[in-house]
Amino acid sequence: MSDTTPATNTEAFKTDNPIYGYLDSLPKEYRISDFHMRSGSDLAIRTNGEIKVLEGYPVTHDLLDDIFRAELSEEDYEKFCETKDIDFAITVRGARFRANGYHTLKGWALIMRTIVTEVPNIDQLGLPAAVHNILKEKKGMVLVTGATGSGKSTSLASLINKINRERKEHIITIEDPVEFVHSEINSIISQREVGRDTESFASALKGALREDPDIILLGEMRDYETISLALTAAETGHLVFGTLHTSGAAETINRIIDAFPAEEQPQARSMVASSLQLVMTQQLLKRKGGGRIGAFEVMVCVPAVRNLIREDKIPQIATVMQTGAQFGMITMDKYVDELEKQNLIIVDEDD
Repeated sequence: MSDTTPATNTEAFKTDNPIYGYLDSLPKEYRISDFHMRSGSDLAIRTNGEIKVLEGYPVTHDLLDDIFRAELSEEDYEKFCETKDIDFAITVRGARFRANGYHTLKGWALIMRTIVTEVPNIDQLGLPAAVHNILKEKKGMVLVTGATGSGKSTSLASLINKINRERKEHIITIEDPVEFVHSEINSIISQREVGRDTESFASALKGALREDPDIILLGEMRDYETISLALTAAETGHLVFGTLHTSGAAETINRIIDAFPAEEQPQARSMVASSLQLVMTQQLLKRKGGGRIGAFEVMVCVPAVRNLIREDKIPQIATVMQTGAQFGMITMDKYVDELEKQNLIIVDEDD
């Protein structure tokens, strides 16, 4: 553990610590989504989905310890030293990063994900038409799913941005951390960050139901209480957006229902069947010519899908999706096939 005097979070300190310099200068040279900083190793970055180690950019335990001391409160720093894990956010010259600190055999480590602060326009992301259409709904649940780093937060921000531009609503977002800061256009927006503005997703959602919202965005839906409250909100006249780390519509529905105790699952199926509007699963693929491109799977909750959910016949939803193009549905395999036919993506040899 470094015995240096706790640093202060000042621009002068950020100039002295070379790691802050890495964060400030490297994005000009690479398309970086993540910085990997590990004690005793050179800096590594993820660029266009691949890890690249940068020689000549050393990272030490003491340099990382200085950052933790500067960025965390004394209480959080002490907790981090005890638990060896912490989530927080860092801002460097206006650029924002989502950070996770942890301990390894060699000392401290820090992963920082670049937060794109410019709110994306939905028309620039190429989201499927069914996703645009669902934004006309006044209630129900819309889920965006996929692996970490697949662009879920970006897609959700674009959906909120479109509603903000086109409707007069009260939008409440509950995120960890807040990534995109929305300016109020036609809607009023209350953005809350877990850990700073509220204790947890569940407590913020419970409060939101008493705060006259029209739209609620949940950055994560991972526990029984949050999922249960989100379904209640969707059933009682609110449009709820949420994310899960699932790889398809069927898995998403099962994950939600499995969050409930066994005796409550029949009622949960009924709630999901009546409130779910759409599930979009996404991934980012390598684009020919550089960069990445989104691939999407879309399930729209037409009556046939709602019946399958109620009857606990989730595996049969895939068949409905395969024949549901007229409703805007598409499977991931079909979407990727279309990208291949258009010669837009690099196909791995193993595929």
